[in-house]
Amino acid sequence: MKTILASIITTVLIVAMTLAAMFALVWATVKVTSLPTPLERAVGMGLELLLGIVLLLGTTWLATHLAVRIFSRKEPPSADFSELSKTGFDGSSSPIGARTNAPSGARTSAVSGDPFKGGSVV
Repeated sequence: MKTILASIITTVLIVAMTLAAMFALVWATVKVTSLPTPLERAVGMGLELLLGIVLLLGTTWLATHLAVRIFSRKEPPSADFSELSKTGFDGSSSPIGARTNAPSGARTSAVSGDPFKGGSVV
């Protein structure tokens, strides 16, 4: 129930913030276009562009941040290292073990332990 209520409130908040950002940008556009000199208009347009980026990216960041906070799992999965300490290190599964088990003089790939079939590294 809390998740549903939080998602509804978040949706309303995001819509309101986006609408407010649009109204602020339209107001800024009206003000910038009424400036008398071209230099002031150019500076105003740059600032308006910066304002739009900050407002809309801020709204997007807040939306994704709240969505992650609402819908993420409450606690991270715990890492169980008890199995690792019981089984120990298995030499055959490591790339080093695969290379040491190869016939002498044979070049092997580090991942599979198969004899190396390929061109020069250099």
